Amino acid sequence: MSQPADRFYTKEHEWVKIEGQTATVGITDYAQSSLGDIVYVELPAPGAALERGKPLGVVESVKAVSDIYAPLPGTVAEVNAAVEDDPALVNRDPFGEGWLIKVSLTGDASPDGLLDAAAYAEFVRSL
Repeated sequence: MSQPADRFYTKEHEWVKIEGQTATVGITDYAQSSLGDIVYVELPAPGAALERGKPLGVVESVKAVSDIYAPLPGTVAEVNAAVEDDPALVNRDPFGEGWLIKVSLTGDASPDGLLDAAAYAEFVRSL
């Protein structure tokens, strides 16, 4: 499994791509593969405040229900309606069309504490 180098990663298997003051958030290929077929995604409403490290939603698969955690603080700017309509999109394209939310960054939105692609790959190998 490869991780795009233009993102940061959490040990809870979320990814974040930062572009200016906006961040796109999703779950990693490792996460979707471990979960199996994703059948439901619960995402926050636009305008919801996110706190770093706190749950922002839920991914439900045939195997498990897992919380999704906010990698950075901010306000939900956009929710991927395509994923709400077709949760399996996360399985098919976790780093592309399967993104979950876009966040307007606030507060300490630095990627400190997040893993780069190489560090995340090493972390996954250690599991």
